[in-house]
Amino acid sequence: MKVTVNVECTPDEARSFMGLPDVKPMQEALMADLEQRLRSNMQAMSPETMLNTWLPASLQGAEHLQKMFWGQIQQMLSGVVKTSGSMINFTEPKKDDHP
Repeated sequence: MKVTVNVECTPDEARSFMGLPDVKPMQEALMADLEQRLRSNMQAMSPETMLNTWLPASLQGAEHLQKMFWGQIQQMLSGVVKTSGSMINFTEPKKDDHP
């Protein structure tokens, strides 16, 4: 046997029927406090600070990673030039590479 019951009521009526507390006043107070804090913080921050705060750390980390990568490339190339005295031809394989 299958029974279907449809109940039409507002969320407030359903909450009171189930015995749940009304949290609307608490939510409104918290939202007002949050809004006040955000407004005061926005006035205190410079545009550069806001941008750094809002950008994900991964973008800032990617810039740092790129700088490290190019630093390593420069060190490697400066070492190659110092040891060989000239640039290496990367297009032609060495004769020792083939068995």
